[in-house]
Amino acid sequence: MEAIPNILAERYASSSLKSIWSPRGKILLERRLWIEVMKAQRELGVAIPGEAADAFESVIEAIDLDDIRAREKVTRHDVKARLEAFCAQAGFETLHLGMTSRDLTENVEQLQIYRSLHHVRGAAVANLCALRGNADRWRDLVITARTHNAAAQTTTMGRRLAMHGEELILGLERLDDLIRRYPFRGLKGAVGTQTDLLNLFDGDTSKVAEMERRVLAFLGGARVLEAAGQVYPRSLDLEVVGVLLGVAAPMANFARSMRLMAGFELVGEGVAKGQVGSSAMPHKINLSKCERIDSFQNVIRGHLAMLAGLSGEQWFEGDVACSVVRRVVFPDAFFAIDGLLATGHHVLGHMVVYPAMISRENRRFQPFLSTTAILMAAVKAGVGRETAHSVIREHATAVSEDLRSGRTEENDLFDRLVVDGRLGLSAAAIAEVVAGALVSTGLARSHVDTFGRLVGEWEKRFPEAVRYGHEIEI
Repeated sequence: MEAIPNILAERYASSSLKSIWSPRGKILLERRLWIEVMKAQRELGVAIPGEAADAFESVIEAIDLDDIRAREKVTRHDVKARLEAFCAQAGFETLHLGMTSRDLTENVEQLQIYRSLHHVRGAAVANLCALRGNADRWRDLVITARTHNAAAQTTTMGRRLAMHGEELILGLERLDDLIRRYPFRGLKGAVGTQTDLLNLFDGDTSKVAEMERRVLAFLGGARVLEAAGQVYPRSLDLEVVGVLLGVAAPMANFARSMRLMAGFELVGEGVAKGQVGSSAMPHKINLSKCERIDSFQNVIRGHLAMLAGLSGEQWFEGDVACSVVRRVVFPDAFFAIDGLLATGHHVLGHMVVYPAMISRENRRFQPFLSTTAILMAAVKAGVGRETAHSVIREHATAVSEDLRSGRTEENDLFDRLVVDGRLGLSAAAIAEVVAGALVSTGLARSHVDTFGRLVGEWEKRFPEAVRYGHEIEI
C-alpha cells in the first residue's frame, strides 16, 4: 500500500528538523542514549564487558526499520522491539539495565523537542533581522495608520514593521527563557523512585546521582526533574507549543497587515516569473505566502488546544492516554513553525512597497488624519476639549457620510470647520496646523531606531541568523 505522506514535513519542513523527528532519527538518538547509559554503568562498577560498547557503536546506524516492525508485531511493544533489534545486531544484551521504557522514550522525546527549540530560535532571529532591515529601509515613509481598520493618524511603514518586530522579540524572549530552564525527566524508573537503578548499584545513592548527571550531560539541558513519575508533566508540553505560538503570532500579525495593505494596493510580496494568482482571473496575484503564514498559525493553535486537553489529566505516576495526541503534535507543531518562519523570511526578503499608492491614500484621508492636531489647536485657543471634540466629530461624520453616499467628491472638512466658527480657528490657522500634522509622525522614527538596537543584541548572540536559509521551495 502506498504510504501517505506527512504534508507538513514533505512540503514545508527543513531537512534538519526532519532528521530530528524521522523514525530513523529518533531510533538513532535512542541508541546513543542507551550506549551512554551503558558506558556510565560500566564505569560505575556494573559488570558489562568492555567490548560491548564497541559492538553497539559499530552497528548504531544500521537501523533496519522492517526488522523492528516485524518484531513489534510479535511483542506488541515498540521499545522492546527496538531493544531486541539493537541487541541482536551487536551480539550483546547489556542495554537498558535498571531502566524502564519511559527512561528511554521520555528523555529522547524531550531531546527532540529541546533541539527543535534551538532550531526555531535561530529561524526566528533570522526573521527578526529581516524585519529590522525592512523597518530601516522604510523608516521615513509616511503612511496612513489604522485602528479598527479605519484611518487614524500618520505613522511610517518602518514603524509598522517595528511594531510586529517588537512582538517577535517578546516571543523570542519567552522561547529563549524556556530553552535556558528546560528540565529533563532523567532516569526515574517505573514510578519515579529510581528503585531499579538503586538495586543495580547495590544501594549506592551516589552512583544513582552520578548516572543522572551523566545522562543530563548527554542531553545538554540545565537540570533534571527530581520528583517526576513515569512521565514528565504534560503541562511542560503545553508550555512548549504555547511558546511556538508566541513566535508565530507576530509573524501572523505581520502577514495579516500585508494582506490588508495589499487590498489597498500599498504593498506586495513579490511575483515570481510565471506565477499564477488565479486560474479564472488573469489579473490577480494573491498574497498566497502571507495567507500560508496565517494558516500555519492556525495549525499551531490547534495543537495547543490538543495539549491543553492533556494538561492536568495525568493519572497518578503516569499513563499512556496522551500518546496519540503527542505523536500528532510532536513533530507537526515544529514542522508548522518551521514552515511559517521560512515563509515569513521569504516574504520579508521579497516585500514590495508602492509609495505612489501610499501617497494617494494619505491625500484621501488627509483631513481626517489631522483632526487630533486641530483638536489640540482649538484647546490651546481656549475652546473646551469636549466642545471641540463634539464640533469636529459632527462635521467629520457628515463629511464621511457625504463622501460615501456620493453627495460630494471632495473632502471639505476644513472648510466646514472654518464656517462653523465654534473652534475659533481661521482658515490660515487650520492650514498651518494641518501642514504640520501631515508631516508629523510623532516618535515613529526613533521607535524604529530603538527597535534596530534591540535586534542588534540578538544578532550579536546569533550571528548565524544573517546566513539563514531554507531549502524548501517557497
